[in-house]
Amino acid sequence: MGETNSGSKSSRWCLQGMTALVTGGSKGIGYAIVEELAQLGATVHTCARNEDELNQSLNEWTTKGYRVTGSVCDVTSRVNREELMVRVSSQFKGKLNILVNNVGTNIIKQTLDFTAEDFAFLMNTNLESCFHLSQLAHPLLKASEAASIIFMSSIAGVVATNIVSVVYSATKGAMNQMTKSLACEWAKDNIRSNCVAPWVIRTPLAEKHLKEERVVNAVISQTPLGRIGEAEEVSSLVAFLCSPAASYITGQTICVDGGFSVNGLHILQP
Repeated sequence: MGETNSGSKSSRWCLQGMTALVTGGSKGIGYAIVEELAQLGATVHTCARNEDELNQSLNEWTTKGYRVTGSVCDVTSRVNREELMVRVSSQFKGKLNILVNNVGTNIIKQTLDFTAEDFAFLMNTNLESCFHLSQLAHPLLKASEAASIIFMSSIAGVVATNIVSVVYSATKGAMNQMTKSLACEWAKDNIRSNCVAPWVIRTPLAEKHLKEERVVNAVISQTPLGRIGEAEEVSSLVAFLCSPAASYITGQTICVDGGFSVNGLHILQP
């Protein structure tokens, strides 16, 4: 990428003067990412489908003194995505340093129960929306001369697990590969592309599953660090990857999983 690790150490570890778009930032990991980027000095625009939740989050960030704006947007809509990028371009004067494709969802069904509509919905929400937003953002990212795209993947795109659907895993696996290819194609434009793949993280979306003791016990027993992850442990990696300190990192999928993805079979000794 164009930026290097020259300059003071403090400037390498901050996002002062940078602009960022984070999709789905009103709650969960998205909320943590918006807050982390803003804390480090970035001016952030985020979007969400639920206007009430978005306004509540914006009020919280305003109280904390962060430079965060937001708009209602359903990223499954191609028209909404185009309108979002027009708004962001206008707000940031045609330049964008950071794009975080955070929005994602899941449908918990067995493979044989999936309908064509289910398949299309997950592909659109988790993969096509990220691809299209990256396309739309390209001129803005290129204009900033030092840009970073973060794709929010999942450990399910790296290893097989039966706690999510096969289709969900497929969207995240495709996202991981898209990250690599895009990193190579857009390197000439000084745009880095990286992927963050969390394991089970304590968020409002995950809480309903974490109410089941058997699920929690299964997750903890197979995670070397022996606990559920926190949203802030994901957002800190996102912020690092967007910073000048990570200027030579691109095309990578990094797991935030407490060691789950590298954990083999361990037989307890008597």
